[in-house]
Amino acid sequence: METLLLGAVVCLAGGFAFLNGFHDVSNSVATAVRTRALTPTVAVLLVAVFNLTGALLSTSLALFFTEAAIGLPSGQAGLGILIAGLLAAGCWGLFTWRRGKPSSSTHALLGGLAGAGAASQLTDGQAMAGAGQALLLQIALPLLLSPVVAYVLAYAMVFPATWLLRHSAPGKVNRGNRMAQSVFAGAFALGHGLQDGQRTMAVILLALVGTGYSNGSQMPLWVQVFAAVLLATGSLFGGWRITHTLAHRLVHIDPLRGMTAQGVSSAMLFVGAISLQMPLSSTHTMTSAIIGAGANQRFSTVHRPELARILAVWLGTAPVTALLGGIFFLALSPLL
Repeated sequence: METLLLGAVVCLAGGFAFLNGFHDVSNSVATAVRTRALTPTVAVLLVAVFNLTGALLSTSLALFFTEAAIGLPSGQAGLGILIAGLLAAGCWGLFTWRRGKPSSSTHALLGGLAGAGAASQLTDGQAMAGAGQALLLQIALPLLLSPVVAYVLAYAMVFPATWLLRHSAPGKVNRGNRMAQSVFAGAFALGHGLQDGQRTMAVILLALVGTGYSNGSQMPLWVQVFAAVLLATGSLFGGWRITHTLAHRLVHIDPLRGMTAQGVSSAMLFVGAISLQMPLSSTHTMTSAIIGAGANQRFSTVHRPELARILAVWLGTAPVTALLGGIFFLALSPLL
């Protein structure tokens, strides 16, 4: 039974990676497509290639996540928690895609795992323990603060960008900013691969550690390639519902502000993944940067009702997925 459960974790983790790429490709392409810096086809191909590259470049975040969550129970109980968490995150991802709302796959996964862990404890099973402070300071806090930082930076960076280009002809400015957007779209996709690709790797590595197939000190190559390929494949299919929300329904944005939003969010993903080794939500970072750059105009361009709906989704992600994770674990518990 343990081998069967391990196989289920690997399959569900692959599905999570595919859905992550499918769901989050919008973050990379929305402003570039909206300002006509890239055509939709070229944008999606670019994102898929750089998502694949980013996921293959590093495993440091995955190894940290595995170490921080080392309190996951071993054996079938731990595998059950992972299965329930992945199912909860997948259901929430499909729901938010259907509604056309950007949401964090990382928040959904953490919420699902937390809910499943709580349900395990309620059923007199083993609980997840020993990782509370690390999860709070190194994972939860950066994820919560990144939208605020992205908004403020994007809003502020519009001022120097506008000042530097104040004497240039509008046509020349727009062409230059579209070229910069094309570069930043690839950079953001690379950062997304560095960040989100490692979530899938961490889940599989946790399952391997819990079943004794790995000691967690290094990432198996097949796990890294598996996660990278499925993330890139999901990106190729493209979740255009969310792209429409970010590019058309949320804020009116021009090439300069689109370039600023993508530049800020790309830099944050790289700093978080490489320098600080902290997980950041690509969805929250890009959405907040788009709102921040778009809000810095002489007239109001942010569609506030749509923003309120997106914020409601963000606030509801962790509680809803925690509830789903607990329900799924309770349903699975007779098999564990």
